[in-house]
Amino acid sequence: MKLIAIVDDEPDIVELVSLHLEKAGFIAKGFLNAEKFLKFLDKTKPDLIILDLMLPDADGFEICKYLKAKEELSSVPVIMLTAKDEESDKILGLELGADDYVTKPFSPKELVARVKAVLRRQIHREKVKTITVGENLVLNSEKYEVWVDKKKISLTSTEFKILKLLASKKGWVFTREQILDHLWGHEKIVLDRTIDVHIKNLREKLGQAAHFIKNIRGIGYKLEE
Repeated sequence: MKLIAIVDDEPDIVELVSLHLEKAGFIAKGFLNAEKFLKFLDKTKPDLIILDLMLPDADGFEICKYLKAKEELSSVPVIMLTAKDEESDKILGLELGADDYVTKPFSPKELVARVKAVLRRQIHREKVKTITVGENLVLNSEKYEVWVDKKKISLTSTEFKILKLLASKKGWVFTREQILDHLWGHEKIVLDRTIDVHIKNLREKLGQAAHFIKNIRGIGYKLEE
């Protein structure tokens, strides 16, 4: 069951939207202000957020901007629900990363249909962004997550980028120079040996999946199933 967060300062709207979402099989959690919603995000990641733009203690556009800037929350879809119906407001909301824009007054049934549509698109995007290696290694390039034997593995940003690069072309040999260019471009001031250290740490963290990374002596590395 998907968890939908509803952020709106009108209790009647929160109750109405929650009722229709729950009838449709979702779990609904309502918030009347930004402060309580942001505290909720510290502990819980919803599957989708329905966000009012005119809250008593914050601007909805700024909240959306904040969500999309946070790596761990940037992939959460946002539907803006607001009385603002100017075209410029809609464009700004979509440019900030909102997935849909619904103006008040609205049909609760249509809103639920839009929630379902956005979640379907999200599932499709995640499938596209997912790279599977063998039977036990999975990378999600949008969420920066790696799973081995269905257990989440914590990697540094550099380790993840190296693994993603190798996985992008399975069987392709990447030289140390190519990996360095990918990580730091022309601004790199590190030695080729740095890559070996990152690969060593990466293999240790991957455990049972470490064997996918092959060392090509004198050249570089490749990922092979």
